[in-house]
Amino acid sequence: MPHDPARSCDLFFPFEKTVMQPIQEQFIEFALEADVLRFGEFKTKAGRLSPYFFNAGLFNTGALLDRLGEFYAKTLLAARDAGRIEFDMIFGPAYKGIPLAASVAMNLSRLGCDVPWAFNRKEAKDHGEGGVIVGAPLKGKVVIIDDVISAGTSVRESVKIIQANGAVPSGVLIALDRQERGGNAVEMTETSAVQDVEKTLGMNVASIICLNDLLAFMNGDTDMAKAVSCHKEAVAAYRARYGA
Repeated sequence: MPHDPARSCDLFFPFEKTVMQPIQEQFIEFALEADVLRFGEFKTKAGRLSPYFFNAGLFNTGALLDRLGEFYAKTLLAARDAGRIEFDMIFGPAYKGIPLAASVAMNLSRLGCDVPWAFNRKEAKDHGEGGVIVGAPLKGKVVIIDDVISAGTSVRESVKIIQANGAVPSGVLIALDRQERGGNAVEMTETSAVQDVEKTLGMNVASIICLNDLLAFMNGDTDMAKAVSCHKEAVAAYRARYGA
């Protein structure tokens, strides 16, 4: 995928030179305030010891979910305006993607972009309306809404569902791109899960923030940036070791 000059998530640009856009800075502060973004030592599913942890499930009140949806919606509209993602409707994969898609749809509507949304059931319903899709019928260009891409499994399942209903998967929108190579603590793939999705599925992935944004934030001079700057070296070392 071509590099998007509006974003700073490629390794071609060292984090010291990353230009922090207001929405990224605001989102990081929001995640810190909600205790969704934490620093310390956390073991990932891949068996790596990560100096930071992001758990979108902790956006667990109405106000937090609503504000989260606003960040998603603004990021999606920016990606559309930049020609990166076209969409006629949004899709939230079960389960985490369901409340995300609902909040994004409502916030898009407030921003003057009222589009249909839908989500899937894990198991097909054999009574009532039946099927696995709840909400609007899948049609046109459909953008997938999720929290992160770890292995790309959820995205691939969503793509199959969308295509099976005669619609076109047009892109993916996530909260955080960890910019981390796949594999485990010893063996690593050449690309990250996000890069793999873009390459194999031919879709752009947009994120509210990426790890480079977080490193740029930690170099800032705000009170909140200074409060977490003590973790900067550990995060930078992790990025250098596992970054894609």
